[in-house]
Amino acid sequence: MIFEQGAAGGHAYVVDAGVVEISRSARGRTRVLGRIGPGGIFGEMALIDDAPRMARAVAVEDTMCLLVARERFRAKVDAADPLIQALLRIFCRNIRSLSGEG
Repeated sequence: MIFEQGAAGGHAYVVDAGVVEISRSARGRTRVLGRIGPGGIFGEMALIDDAPRMARAVAVEDTMCLLVARERFRAKVDAADPLIQALLRIFCRNIRSLSGEG
């Protein structure tokens, strides 16, 4: 278990080795949203919009992830063009809305 659905987000993660499965539970059912392999990033949405994790992340094999701290991630986002910042917030809101959260 890397993080649970509904948990607060303190880090984003980059998969260095292995595979992480992202799944979401709603109405008593669990649905796999995807699998993240080496080079992939996950957990970033909670750092963009400060909302709880919308899914759970579980390593499905021996996995190593690089942690990206909230402060470092936010510094990068804050340094981006305001249009890019707005697009990131819109994307997060749309994804949460499509998942039934928003």
